[in-house]
Amino acid sequence: MALTFETQGDQFWDLELIRKYDLTGPRYTSYPTAPQFDGNYSEQDWQQASDSVLNRSQRISLYLHIPFCDTICYYCGCSKIVTANRSHAAKYLNYLKKEIALKAKRIPDYAEVEQIHFGGGTPTYLDDEQLQALMLFIAEQFRFASDNFECAIEIHPQSVDGQRLEHLKNIGFNRLSLGLQDFNPEVQQAVNRFNSKQEVQALIKKARELEFNSISVDLIYGLPKQSASSFQQTLDEVIELSPDRLSLFNYAHMPHLFKSQKQINASELPEPQEKLEILHNSINQLCSNGYRYIGMDHFAKNSDALSLAQLDGSMQRNFQGYATHNNGVLHAFGLSAISSLGEHYAQNVKLLDRYYGALDAGTLPLDKGYDLNRDDLIRRDVINTLLCQFKLDFMQLKQNFGIDFHEYFSDALPALHELHSDGLIVLRDNNLEILDAGRLLARSVCKLFDQYIAKRSAADQNRYSRII
Repeated sequence: MALTFETQGDQFWDLELIRKYDLTGPRYTSYPTAPQFDGNYSEQDWQQASDSVLNRSQRISLYLHIPFCDTICYYCGCSKIVTANRSHAAKYLNYLKKEIALKAKRIPDYAEVEQIHFGGGTPTYLDDEQLQALMLFIAEQFRFASDNFECAIEIHPQSVDGQRLEHLKNIGFNRLSLGLQDFNPEVQQAVNRFNSKQEVQALIKKARELEFNSISVDLIYGLPKQSASSFQQTLDEVIELSPDRLSLFNYAHMPHLFKSQKQINASELPEPQEKLEILHNSINQLCSNGYRYIGMDHFAKNSDALSLAQLDGSMQRNFQGYATHNNGVLHAFGLSAISSLGEHYAQNVKLLDRYYGALDAGTLPLDKGYDLNRDDLIRRDVINTLLCQFKLDFMQLKQNFGIDFHEYFSDALPALHELHSDGLIVLRDNNLEILDAGRLLARSVCKLFDQYIAKRSAADQNRYSRII
């Protein structure tokens, strides 16, 4: 099935399939996923990984984690530090620069940076001077690509005005991601996250004037006080603002993992049926208003680079979700940040004192890592292809890895045949295709190719959210 730009909506919705297959599972921003990472990961391992991947690619991406927030959003499950004491950020930046310099001198000069992403936490917790100094420092350490260069930052609308937005553009950012979550005042009060439609409208208008390449908006469904009608109003207002991309994330209430969620009144969460109605209505609203369903929780306008990347087969998944770049080399900096270096993953430590201590000793602040074996590479390719293209060509798989799909994945065939019978996929002799009604449940398909998931402990299994 060719991916096209036609209006889409109800064809993605099959309530019986959703009820049967809406289980828990990883989001597969990597494979293997983080629970498989090994604590015995050294600087030598990192250096070998970095060297090996740059023998094949001269383009790299950078991710910088800014963990600070001045207030806590009750729903948040990110790695963050909530503090009003800005001196903490100044100290962190000094050490972040140490890490950047330490890694940069070990990366060949010919490597070109084509993508930078600032995530958090709240990157705009940093003031204008700090952000400018950090951008200048990165530019001193690395060579930026002269074409197709993308520099994105996640912002909390309440912490940014038009003047700050202009500053961000002037220092090199050309993509914005706005965390809105919901416009409804009662919902905002329930999760301690505030931004008005007027604030966001002014920011997006200014961003258009400044000619940012792309504007993305994040929403969350399933928050306390939400209803189908209230969220429809929020989405109507967001569509009116006309962002280029939109993410619609499922709120997973997991207070056993995230302490801030204990401040959410669970009795105020929408019932499962109401939550399904919110999602169903939202898909129809977006697909009827010029947005293309990319996959999982992502939507994009037909003209957006993400839509075009999916059509030409270059779209990928990484630790930030769906991405247009496919260089296979992501160097990550900061607390808990994860690098993806071709056939290797490397994660930084999660505690500030350990982060500072490692850098004071002149060593990389590594905590865990993973070297993919041949089986991992095959399964990663299958999972990534299915999540990005919703189809898998068995002949291409044989050409890439020298395997016969039906033989190699014989253990998964009974479950795949059941998915076929249920109308979630079509399994043919030469290919597998996830049908429209199965796209929302693509993670359930991918779980069949995850050799580790059945071996994980009950505690690890309990870390995954429901698919819908």
